[in-house]
Amino acid sequence: MPKALPTIDVSTPVCCSPVAAGPVDDDAALEIALRLKALADPVRVKLMSLLFSSREGEVCSCDLAAAVELSESTVSHHLSQLRRAGFVESQRRGMNVYHRARHESLIALCSVLDPNCCR
Repeated sequence: MPKALPTIDVSTPVCCSPVAAGPVDDDAALEIALRLKALADPVRVKLMSLLFSSREGEVCSCDLAAAVELSESTVSHHLSQLRRAGFVESQRRGMNVYHRARHESLIALCSVLDPNCCR
């Protein structure tokens, strides 16, 4: 059975020295790994793509579920993983939940992986 990664707060953008700058310490490696783990699923990558490409800046769960052809509960599970990793923020309005991508979190992760990225 694979060893589970510990749960830590990764809701804020990653903030550590770039990986290319030299060996990272254990805590920084864990922070980066947990964020990458949240993105290591094709459905989550597609959800992030849909959120980033939204003209309105936010998308309802029901529309995301239809776009990826999965149930709303399955999409909700994926979004909660992305939210825990700090890539998505959500807001309930009545019966619907709207989601938006947190650009700063993804840009911070890109910068940690490659400091010349996103410039």
